[in-house]
Amino acid sequence: MKIAEIFYSLQGEGALVGVPSVFVRTSGCNLRCTWCDTPYSSWSPEGTEMSVAEIVAEVRRYPAARHVVLTGGEPMIAPGMIALTEQLSARRYHITIETAGTVFQQVQCHLMSISPKLANSTPLDREQDRWAAQHDRLRIQPDVLKDLCATYPHQLKFVVMSPPDLEEINALLRTIESGRESVILMPEGRDPATLHERSLWLAEVCKEQGFRFSPRLHVNLWGDRRGV
Repeated sequence: MKIAEIFYSLQGEGALVGVPSVFVRTSGCNLRCTWCDTPYSSWSPEGTEMSVAEIVAEVRRYPAARHVVLTGGEPMIAPGMIALTEQLSARRYHITIETAGTVFQQVQCHLMSISPKLANSTPLDREQDRWAAQHDRLRIQPDVLKDLCATYPHQLKFVVMSPPDLEEINALLRTIESGRESVILMPEGRDPATLHERSLWLAEVCKEQGFRFSPRLHVNLWGDRRGV
């Protein structure tokens, strides 16, 4: 399995924000988000080949952590993901998988953190056109989303850039027949100033429409950099 990085930090997003966690970032992704903040695991995938045993040994270097976050890239396309989740579950770790929700695998998972990619994620740069069609074709898979939500404890976490994104979110929720109790909205941004500006109006939207709001804690604390 190609691993971009393994590090110990605080969960920065979603329902478990603030929880000390070991992050295992797989390298490789079937999407190419224009605002991707981990291009080293998608646009230009890098990393080291590691066995399941080697990954588990690295996770165990942080004895205070009982939560493991499997992220990417797209961890649900990583070879060995089923075996890795089985090994981590056997050691009684709480497992979160951060996925775009385009692929289903029967894994061990305590929280499936599903982040469907909205139209705001599609590459627009002319040099990146070869990715635009594939990205748009794959980014929303309603049947996969339904299966993930029906199989696992989950959250639906949407990256929001502007008010029109809310129309797309609400339409998707109707399509997959999801209520709002598991939906979390998070502002897009790679610096504290942008996040603050977008958080102010997005917080009001959450109050008006009954969604949960999530900050990006790691960006607010440490900025846009790796290993946090």
